[in-house]
Amino acid sequence: MKKTILALVLTAGALTVSSLANAQEKTPPPMKPEATEFYTPVPPKVTPGANNTAPPSDAIVLFDGTNLDAFVSAKDGSSPAGWTIENGELVVTKGKGDIQSKMPFGDAQYHVEWSAPTEIVGEGQGRGNSGFFLMGVYEVQVLDSYESKTYTNGQAGSIYKQHPPLAMALRPAGEWNYYDIIFTAPRFNKDGIVTSPATVTLLMNGVLVQNNVILKGPTEYIGIPNYKAHPEKLAIKLQDHGNPVRFRNIWVREL
Repeated sequence: MKKTILALVLTAGALTVSSLANAQEKTPPPMKPEATEFYTPVPPKVTPGANNTAPPSDAIVLFDGTNLDAFVSAKDGSSPAGWTIENGELVVTKGKGDIQSKMPFGDAQYHVEWSAPTEIVGEGQGRGNSGFFLMGVYEVQVLDSYESKTYTNGQAGSIYKQHPPLAMALRPAGEWNYYDIIFTAPRFNKDGIVTSPATVTLLMNGVLVQNNVILKGPTEYIGIPNYKAHPEKLAIKLQDHGNPVRFRNIWVREL
């Protein structure tokens, strides 16, 4: 009797294992294409510019060669920008100081074109130097470092003193360079602690030179960068470093 019971138990166990194995071997029903498709949200329509550097339909144009209405002096944030416009080009005027946008920006796509002066004066950081400051404190370096020696993380296309460019796609002085920048602003908690650092992707003349790099804080000339809490949006800034660098076609797409 005991042997019979044991045999029945073993048989039942074998059937259970066999049933589980068969269940696991079954192929799930085929998935329809519609199962992985969605139709909302619908991306907004944006009409691209007439060429690859012209502003698209949703861009905020800061400088189109006609006036400086979108900028003020960075000294006080209110007085007129003191730089000059020549032949539709914005020229850094030595001694007039930095200028900044009237509008504040956070996460954004930026386009800016610039040209170093053809009269070569100095070397390194003294040659065709300016800067494009995201939120006024995170500098994308503008510099005539074409066949001019300087520290690597201070060349054109660097995130100043933090990230050197991946490649040097700069054109010679007098020719126009363009930057396309994708910027994600940092986030801070209620105690002023950074919870998400800023990031930058930068293309120089169509060549990727910064690939979603993480900023360590403001780009300092001296010292170690450390984040300080600031508003979600701040003005961009263009630097007067004493060299007559030229700018044109500056526009922004808020993200």
